Amino acid sequence: MATGLTSLNALYRAFGDLRRALDDNDVNAIHEATNAIKLAADDVRAQGAWKMDPALAEKLDTLRPVIEAARVRVNLATDDVRQRLARLAQNGAGGASATYGR
Repeated sequence: MATGLTSLNALYRAFGDLRRALDDNDVNAIHEATNAIKLAADDVRAQGAWKMDPALAEKLDTLRPVIEAARVRVNLATDDVRQRLARLAQNGAGGASATYGR
């Protein structure tokens, strides 16, 4: 298990990788980055050192905007996929609605 600072740095790198992967629409890189985020977050959580070290807690707080930026990118990508699926469903159904009406 890495030290608290090393774990937080790994978490920063993983979120940076996710941001780049989302911007590039690289599915494999997104998958790799999300796995790296999970591993780094699990490591940080397991240590709990940030709870007792004010410097580590402050560094973790500075990660919040990075996490928020990733969340916004994921939400935008999700919305884009939903819109594309809706258009594909509409076009594939000959213009008919893809859902059942009552």
